[in-house]
Amino acid sequence: MLELIDIGNEKAVAYRLGGKITEDEMTLILSALKEKIENYGEVFIYQEIESFGGVEFDAIVDEIKFFFDVGISNITRIAVVTQKKWLHKIVDLESKLLKLKKIDMKSFSIDNKNKAIEFLKSK
Repeated sequence: MLELIDIGNEKAVAYRLGGKITEDEMTLILSALKEKIENYGEVFIYQEIESFGGVEFDAIVDEIKFFFDVGISNITRIAVVTQKKWLHKIVDLESKLLKLKKIDMKSFSIDNKNKAIEFLKSK
């Protein structure tokens, strides 16, 4: 289950995830990203992860195609909100890799949703 949510930031693509990401859900996210990039140039991502059951293969293919076509240079900040300790560790690793692309990525606990939203607004 993936649901787009509003966090009060027009440059943000925000969603809540529980379970496995389907191809249709990936299409929803990527369409929202493309629209924000076209309208604002830079885009932020807010992910609120309740549970994660993986990603369908076709969804991964769509994501790879999207990033080949659009690139990732327009994504400047990513906030991941979750209670899953293993996801915090993955975000820490990903953030080190994404710094090479000048993308700032941080994880936050569910109790710190507001800090995650503020992080996306910061420069």
